[in-house]
Amino acid sequence: MILHFAGLGSMGLGMATSCLRAGLEVHGTDTNPDRVAALVAGGGMALDADSPQADILVSVVLNADQTRNALFGEGGLAARLAPDGVIISCATVAPAFAREMEAMADVRGLRYLDAPISGGSRKAATGQLSIMAAGTPEAFAAARPGLDAMAETVFELGDSAGPGSAMKAVNQMLAGVHIAAMAEAMTFGMTQDIAPETFLEVIRQCAGTSWMLENRAPHVVNGDYTPHSQVNIWPKDLGIVLDIARDARFGAPITAAALQQYLAAAGMGLGPEDDAAVAKVYARNAGLTLPGEA
Repeated sequence: MILHFAGLGSMGLGMATSCLRAGLEVHGTDTNPDRVAALVAGGGMALDADSPQADILVSVVLNADQTRNALFGEGGLAARLAPDGVIISCATVAPAFAREMEAMADVRGLRYLDAPISGGSRKAATGQLSIMAAGTPEAFAAARPGLDAMAETVFELGDSAGPGSAMKAVNQMLAGVHIAAMAEAMTFGMTQDIAPETFLEVIRQCAGTSWMLENRAPHVVNGDYTPHSQVNIWPKDLGIVLDIARDARFGAPITAAALQQYLAAAGMGLGPEDDAAVAKVYARNAGLTLPGEA
């Protein structure tokens, strides 16, 4: 079984490594040659003109434009798939775009799985992702070796593209709001002389906790903003969520408020930092000093 990976960032490299660990043959490409070198060092191969046709193409790029280019643009990797090969497309995109990509795959005789991912870079590296997937039964069957290697849980949400991306939008709405809410609550606590480490110790055992709080609050407590998921992800993802909501004539004011905090963080130059750095927006506005800051 041969897999091609388009995108070897913090998620893609971990997913490719999980596939290698499962005994699959992996060829990968990325705009950053260091990421390709990391794949090769782990037992994979660089994806080049000499690479064999793939049974599965896993696209783990940033957005819709990159997805379209990686799959069907000039030199697009869909052309390197074996007949009846399957595309596993993991970027956060609008459901309508996922349906468009499925149609483009179909006219080429390829299968397409609308398969956004959740779990972060650590779960990507251990093959424990959650994948919100939709596609034909044939697409699921063809993708199964890759799905089994990369995911702890695969949700089968429909027999055509769209529902996977819709569910990812719901997830991102919650995740983005929860991170911003964590930052707001932690810094509010600081105004009441509650230290960040005390906040984390107590709230993680109380009703106000969330998975995102327990995952991201330690970054603030430790003053470590090494990116596992960047601030820059959220203007894109929450922008997609709000575009979908607008088309559905659905008001999402809490999501819109969270988006403004990420935009403010990016405007402060925090875009490449871990998304927990949104706490710095609240700290700056309140005149607070977070752990690790002078």
